[in-house]
Amino acid sequence: MSVLETFSLQEKVALVTGGAGLYGRQIVEALAEAGAKTFIASRGVEALERVAEDLNDRGYDVTAMHLDLASDSSIEKLHADIITECGACDILVNNAVTRSAHDGWAHDLEAYDISLHVNASALFKITYLFAQNMKAKNSGSIINISSMMGNVGIEMDNYVGTDMMPDPSPIYFFEKGGMINFTRWAASVLGPNNVRVNCLSPGGYKAGQPAAFVEKYSARTQLGRMANDTDLKGAIVFLASDASAYLTGTNIPVDGGYTAK
Repeated sequence: MSVLETFSLQEKVALVTGGAGLYGRQIVEALAEAGAKTFIASRGVEALERVAEDLNDRGYDVTAMHLDLASDSSIEKLHADIITECGACDILVNNAVTRSAHDGWAHDLEAYDISLHVNASALFKITYLFAQNMKAKNSGSIINISSMMGNVGIEMDNYVGTDMMPDPSPIYFFEKGGMINFTRWAASVLGPNNVRVNCLSPGGYKAGQPAAFVEKYSARTQLGRMANDTDLKGAIVFLASDASAYLTGTNIPVDGGYTAK
């Protein structure tokens, strides 16, 4: 097999939680373009169906499904439906995120618990379920989508001179940092069964922010720009495919060098 052939995802089945957001869309596109039969799942099924329709019109195989990560039964149903239809799921991309308690530090316990329920507890559950099938096949790739904010603290200077000055909350930084170490933990547990677990930590996506923010953020990176709508695709296919067969437990910052400074 040539090195280029190792990047192929033909005859593979993939699930992406979320899939209609800024990074989710390109994750789904990358997997489908590489040949995977790709399922995308979230509560916002209508948005996912638009993504699936567009990609299916281009000749790919993408199916939108409902998933409420706050519900045990919803996670279990999605898992059962995919395994019943396909017999296996080769690639799991944990991309979906909820945004409870992301504004400010002064929240009660319930607000934090809502966020942790989806961004931590549900992450553990859905990964466990699909990992059992991967273990039975002695093969699989799990990719967690963290954030460069899981590696660093907040850079308040980026917001000076804009109307974006944040009221910082610890929850996103806590959850994304935790996801990186969960990746290491799961890789340790699943490695003996040839199931690989890796993490991608994207940087900021250029999406209409004020010019002052874009300028400050871009200057903070080594490549001098924010991310675009294709920057994550190559890394996703690499981690999903046999091209990364000897890579597990890693966190790859796809951030233009932001966290390397």
